[in-house]
Amino acid sequence: MPIRTVNLEQGLPDRKEARQRLEAAIASARKEGVPALRLIHGYGSSGQGGTLRFAIRGYLRQMKDRGEIAMFVNGESFSQFDERSRELLRKLPELVMDRDLGAGNKGVTLVLLA
Repeated sequence: MPIRTVNLEQGLPDRKEARQRLEAAIASARKEGVPALRLIHGYGSSGQGGTLRFAIRGYLRQMKDRGEIAMFVNGESFSQFDERSRELLRKLPELVMDRDLGAGNKGVTLVLLA
């Protein structure tokens, strides 16, 4: 399986705990040769966006800038019409059958490891 799903919102962690879970998931995936992660962070109970989603994506931006991950694609952007999504699909063509492709899922983010 080219992608591992990690539920960062399980148990309603704070930002610090979610970040630690993310770091542990990335380390584990690297060790096991898993090339990509689907992070479930939710989108906020109000439907307007949650702090966990923004915190995780902000941290992923920092990780990308430092070269710790290759790229990430927000779930709501993950479609065949999005350039970063197409790049991810070129690297992992199996994702063309992914349930989130084209679904506009704001509660997930896909990460390609470096």
